[in-house]
Amino acid sequence: TALGFGMDPDLQIDIITELDLVNTTLGVTQVSGLHNASKAFLFQDIEREIHAAPHVSEKLIQLFRNRSEFTFLATLQQKASTSGVILSIRELEHSYFELESSGLRDEIRYHYRFNGKSRTEVFPYRLADGQWHKIAVSLSATHLLLHVDCNRIYERIIDPPETNLTPESNLWLGQRNRKHGFFKGIIQDVKVIFIPNGYIMQCPNLNRTCPTCSDFLSLVQGIMDLQELLAKMTAKLNYAETRLSQLEDCHCEKTCQVNGLIYRDKDSWVEDDHCRNCTCKSGVVECRRMSCPPLNCPPDALPVHVESQCCRICKAKCIFGGKVLAEGQRVLTKGCRECRNGVLVKVTETCPPLNCSEKDHVLPENQCCSVCRGHNFCAEGHRCGENSECKNWNTKATCECKNGYLSVQGDSAYCEDIDECAAKMHYCHANTVCVNLPGSYRCDCVKGYVRVDDFSCT
Repeated sequence: TALGFGMDPDLQIDIITELDLVNTTLGVTQVSGLHNASKAFLFQDIEREIHAAPHVSEKLIQLFRNRSEFTFLATLQQKASTSGVILSIRELEHSYFELESSGLRDEIRYHYRFNGKSRTEVFPYRLADGQWHKIAVSLSATHLLLHVDCNRIYERIIDPPETNLTPESNLWLGQRNRKHGFFKGIIQDVKVIFIPNGYIMQCPNLNRTCPTCSDFLSLVQGIMDLQELLAKMTAKLNYAETRLSQLEDCHCEKTCQVNGLIYRDKDSWVEDDHCRNCTCKSGVVECRRMSCPPLNCPPDALPVHVESQCCRICKAKCIFGGKVLAEGQRVLTKGCRECRNGVLVKVTETCPPLNCSEKDHVLPENQCCSVCRGHNFCAEGHRCGENSECKNWNTKATCECKNGYLSVQGDSAYCEDIDECAAKMHYCHANTVCVNLPGSYRCDCVKGYVRVDDFSCT
């Protein structure tokens, strides 16, 4: 295939062939791949050492020497939600080229060196999903291209990577070194190619300049569909202009409808359920959580939530056997007792029968009646704000903030938006401006620049 594209075979290195992987190699097993044209190997979740022999490393060092253009290609199927290194060319702890896929954070990371210092480019993308993918990373001086499944995903300008590898450099496949970065899944067609735009070897149609007959027919059909859509839109526009002419003498006020109630523009109200002050602004509801004053409870009291009140209040605490109990919490001794106004009061409630064996009985925190293992505490009405979620644990339920939100005054039942832009917790690159959004952010291009991807402009 390489010769068919007029490529010099001396300008590429087939990693799997050079490593001479066989079924006797510890940690890998030959399996069926995406296709049968080349060998595919399953990299298992055990300790292994898959690295190049000295003569292969020497060949790689010579190919990289004084090269500013090269492409790494691979076809892989990574086990879902796992993290691992696909390929690493390194000297001891320094990576000259390393491609890592994190299924924990859904990122592809490219590690390299510039002026003797380690650099990392992070590309938000989910590669570890158990599906087959073709990946190509192309470098041309400072120009970096990332293709996944023949689609250009990211294009960036980076510092020029160092390519003059030291004689001690070695190549590792499916791991970073002997102990770290183990890749879990199947790898096939791993190559490094030293020509411009080497991704064409993986996706030859990307280099096509002239349309085929099929492309032309699709284009004609697309134009016909657009003409039909234009005719329908013209009819709708004429109808809308007629209606607007009838409404020119009317004054329209945008209102807000909440839970069946209609509020006029600039009306304000209180949402007791979420403890928020809300206002109708031009048809859009804007709400902010009520601010609670800081609580400085005396030594004999603790802050607690009270029914029908948004802010916590100080209530007297109880001490039993060295354990501190807040208002409403219970302790099981010879009988059940509950902390009320600083005094442990006997509770005479009868525990309901349980439909599980005794070994599956679990005593919830600060309660007297056991429940069955796996009990849904959230279903009992555990109160969490709109930006937090109820999480079940073995003996209790807790509130946790959603992604992009932070607890208010240390209380995860109520969470507020994190300003990723102000906190510099974003991926926006040069020539962009970070804009904060509820629970997220976006990268807008600076005036005079056009978008390359979601995080970069040129």
